[in-house]
Amino acid sequence: MKNVALITGASTGIGRELAIIHAKSQGDLVLVARRKHLLDSLADDLREKYKISILVKEMDLAKIESGTRLAEELIKENIHIQYLFNNAGFGGYGEFIERNISQDLSMIQLNVCCLVELTHAIAKQMTQNGGGMILNTASTAGFIPGPLQATYFATKAFVVSFSQALDQELRKKGVTVTALCPGPVQTEFIDVAGMSKSKLFEGAKTASYTAKKGYNAMLKKKLICISDPPFYFLINYLMWLVPRRTILRIIEKLQRIN
Repeated sequence: MKNVALITGASTGIGRELAIIHAKSQGDLVLVARRKHLLDSLADDLREKYKISILVKEMDLAKIESGTRLAEELIKENIHIQYLFNNAGFGGYGEFIERNISQDLSMIQLNVCCLVELTHAIAKQMTQNGGGMILNTASTAGFIPGPLQATYFATKAFVVSFSQALDQELRKKGVTVTALCPGPVQTEFIDVAGMSKSKLFEGAKTASYTAKKGYNAMLKKKLICISDPPFYFLINYLMWLVPRRTILRIIEKLQRIN
C-alpha cells in the first residue's frame, strides 16, 4: 500500500468524505468503523473508481484501549500510515446530571482516549518513517463551554489543545497536526446527539464541504481550520468581547430543544 490514510469513523459523514477525497488523489486507505457493511460498500465503490488498495477494519473504538489494539494490528500487518484522520466521535444532549454517565464515559473514550492512543502509536511510526500528516476532527465547540452538551464540548476542547501542542512537538520531526474545527455539519451526529430540533444546526454545512476544507488545511500544514467562515469571525474576534456568563446563556438557549 502507498500514501496510506487511516480514517476512523469512515462509514458516514466527514470520515466518508475524507476517504473519497484521498481516494481521488490515488492514496490507499484503511477504513475503520463499527458498521462493516457501510465500509464494504464504500470500499468497493472507491476500488472500482480509483483502482486503489483499501483495508476495511470493523472496530468499536469506544471500547477501552481499542486505539492501541488497532495500531498494533497495523504494525503487525506492516502497514505504514502517512496520513492519520482521527475523525470518529459522537455527542449527546441533556443536562449532565440527568444523562447516563456510561454514555458520557464512552464519549470520552472515543473522542479523547482513542484519539490519543492512535496518535501516540501512529505519530511515533511517522517520525521513524520520515514524516506524515494528522488531521484531528475537533469542533468550534472546542473554543466555548457547552451547557446541555457539557462533556462533548469539553472533549473537543481537549482535541483543539492537544493538536496544537503536538504539532509544536512533532513539526521539527516531519509530522504536522491540524485541528479541523467545523461549526454545525449535516451528518448523523445530529440525530445521535438527539439535537435534530436544535436551532444550533440551522444552516449546517455539508460533510463534503467540511471534509474538503479540512483536507486542504492539512495539506497546507495549517494548525487550526475553522471551516465555517461565520464561526471563524465569531471565535477569533467577537467571542473575547462578550462576558463568559453571556456566552453560556447564549449557547444554552441555542441548544435547547424544548
